[in-house]
Amino acid sequence: MKIYCTPQKGSENNYNQDLKVVLFGKADNRAEGYIGEQIWQKVIAEKINPSSKAWDLLSIALSVISADYAGHRKKSHDGWTREFEMVVAVIDKDFWNGQAFLLSKLLGFLTSDRWHFTFVDGGFQPKAPKSSEFKVIENDCVVLLSGGLDSLIGIIDLVAQEHNPVAVSQLVPGDAEKQRDFAKIFNPNVPHIQFNHNKKFPDSETPSSQRARSIIFLAYGILIATCLKNYKERKTVTLYMCENGYISLNPPLTGMRIGSLSTRTTHPIYLLMFQELISNAGLNVTIENPYKDKTKGQMLINCKNQALIKQYAHKSTSCGRFKRHGHKHCGRCVPCLVRRAAFKAWREIDQTNYIYDDLSIDTPNYAQYDDVKSIAIAIKEVENNGLDKWLGAQLNSAILGDTSTYKKTIQIGVAELKKFLQGYNIV
Repeated sequence: MKIYCTPQKGSENNYNQDLKVVLFGKADNRAEGYIGEQIWQKVIAEKINPSSKAWDLLSIALSVISADYAGHRKKSHDGWTREFEMVVAVIDKDFWNGQAFLLSKLLGFLTSDRWHFTFVDGGFQPKAPKSSEFKVIENDCVVLLSGGLDSLIGIIDLVAQEHNPVAVSQLVPGDAEKQRDFAKIFNPNVPHIQFNHNKKFPDSETPSSQRARSIIFLAYGILIATCLKNYKERKTVTLYMCENGYISLNPPLTGMRIGSLSTRTTHPIYLLMFQELISNAGLNVTIENPYKDKTKGQMLINCKNQALIKQYAHKSTSCGRFKRHGHKHCGRCVPCLVRRAAFKAWREIDQTNYIYDDLSIDTPNYAQYDDVKSIAIAIKEVENNGLDKWLGAQLNSAILGDTSTYKKTIQIGVAELKKFLQGYNIV
């Protein structure tokens, strides 16, 4: 599928694309898609001045998100792997064409698709405000705030460690209000910036893939990081993307769960490649996941403000099917099970309301549900054959270096899940 992404309206071009996407605006033609109109409006309203490379990165991220929504896996040759030929308008086409191979590689790892990029002139950058009009953000770092439990713990810990972060969010139905509520815990010390990419595409895939979603979160964070005073003074700014190490590594539970059920949104391999990309771009931002070697249970146990996390933990979101279930936790998907196991490890009462709460009920909607059974099978395989055999080649990558810490995290994560399921006599 060939997709041309540009801020320029109008249909005349020489790219013979299957789909044109208007970036940072709305399309005039129903056959075209559009994405990101409200982003630049938000930047103008905040009176900030991001760097041109950060705008280019955001243009690329929006283009990738567009492809992820517009591309149909069922129409691919194998029913899964899509092939995208992307033509993206940027400010610095020569630099980004030099990074096309790395970008294709990291996205291939992230989405399990084949990506090809050509960058052309015409990239988006709003007119910079006068220096007397734009503000420089005094905070010392940026943290991504999703409304999830891990990001909540992350921001609590940063403040407890006397950091002064800016919280950045992607507006998500069902989570937007809790994002604001979590940020307000620390008002006025933690400013909160919510972005909305307000997208629309003809013939979108249903349900949408969303495997590429983390690239837009990172692009938002980097956009804001380049507006910090420290960045303007040529100091390195840290962007915190907080996720427990078990879910970040997200080992496939069984041999049948390697596709859509094994996402890599914060996988260390992906983040290391993304760091290489932004370093090549001269973006003085370091991406850090301080919990890459911790399970969700360990994050709760070690949270540096236990009073706060006890008050707000149950209000966070973890469910992988949250929207599908009317913005309620299902209680039986892998993210919900990891969450429930974490609460048990924490030894605090889980006040979350789960639709499928009592997993001792031996029916297809409860104990026999696919995710529950898959975790039970994985636990048995680790018990019978050992962790290394169960993992197989999942951690075999030179980019990771010594994997002993990752293996330990997975081992503890499996143990947390086992203890939780034992409470329902499932294992």
